[in-house]
Amino acid sequence: MTSTSRLYDAMNAFLRQRDIQWRDVRHLKTLCWMMVGILESQSVHLNGFGVYVNSRAQFAQSHQRRFRRCLSNRRIDIAATHHTLVQQALSKWGKKRLYLSLDTTVVWNCFCIVWVGVVYRGRTVPVAWQIVPQASSSVRLWIIQRVLRQASRVIPQEVEVVFLADRGFADGKLMKYLRETLHWHFCIRIKRSFQFQLEGEWRKVSSVSLQPGQAYFTPAVVIGKTRPYCDVYLAFAHDQQSGEDWVIVSDQPTTLQTFAQYRLRFCVEESFLDLKSNGFNLEASRLRDKFALYQLCGVIALTTVFLVLQGTQVVASGKRRLVDAHWNRGMSYLKLGWNWVRLAMTQQWTIQIYPFLSSLADPQPAFASKRQQEDSFKREFTVLNRIPAS
Repeated sequence: MTSTSRLYDAMNAFLRQRDIQWRDVRHLKTLCWMMVGILESQSVHLNGFGVYVNSRAQFAQSHQRRFRRCLSNRRIDIAATHHTLVQQALSKWGKKRLYLSLDTTVVWNCFCIVWVGVVYRGRTVPVAWQIVPQASSSVRLWIIQRVLRQASRVIPQEVEVVFLADRGFADGKLMKYLRETLHWHFCIRIKRSFQFQLEGEWRKVSSVSLQPGQAYFTPAVVIGKTRPYCDVYLAFAHDQQSGEDWVIVSDQPTTLQTFAQYRLRFCVEESFLDLKSNGFNLEASRLRDKFALYQLCGVIALTTVFLVLQGTQVVASGKRRLVDAHWNRGMSYLKLGWNWVRLAMTQQWTIQIYPFLSSLADPQPAFASKRQQEDSFKREFTVLNRIPAS
């Protein structure tokens, strides 16, 4: 059996978990070969997949048309397969808090991808996504709600969820939807133009001026003078190292830990880097069809889940240094899984299938540099008891 055939068998076993029903077995086979092509070529360019496919087709154009038809076929619900496998991966999460990060990215200046993922050990595992045909990264509230509804169906009901988002998503209606409909907590950065009511007086966020290293936490306030939203808490801080002001709104009382929670949001930006230049090279697909791009994001999401599960097991089994040259972990779990798959193919090992993500703390956190680690310990804040004078 060739190494490519071993990888195909692993993809087939992965996609057949939990008795997932396929209308046509040919759909499953094509999806497996697409995932094999992505892993082998390290790109999502459909033209490069054909050289890895074992089939009766002889011409490269035949393979390209086959994959293009798969992405345009509305009978193939790739997202449903992904949601089923992610639901399985999170089914043993337990009652530990789970963080969801949302952000958007624009490709080719014509499509905006709305991406929601579970924060997991330095990256996000994709849960739901939407494609919006526009050049702007700002999307309407109903689109965000649609993506979050999809995510809510995947996440176990007993898990406490904290939603993380940047300033572009600070909206009173969204906060109300998160708290009253989805019953999630939230931690969102807001703009300095926001207004809040404290002790009966309306103030602008920009009126709170902090010195470097100072932090201030409000009691329950009302934010948004035009669309007021009650019983939220604000956290102000001025980071001495970056020289940047931070203002976070949360439905829970804020502390210094609030900033540590919000910092997890940046994991989605690292995932976008994997989606583009540092991993799957999405923009090389050159797709200009909204539905086909949505389907391709589903294939990437499935591949990401598979690789993260592989990388998690590599670390758990003590085999990380077989695929990571760093003394301490310097690669993401996705890259660890990717390298492990390549090694298994080279050594002709059987590629195992691992269905569950662990909610335990990362046993080997990524270590970028000594300076970065030392800087993280130097952050100290003086917490003020009352709001500073304007």
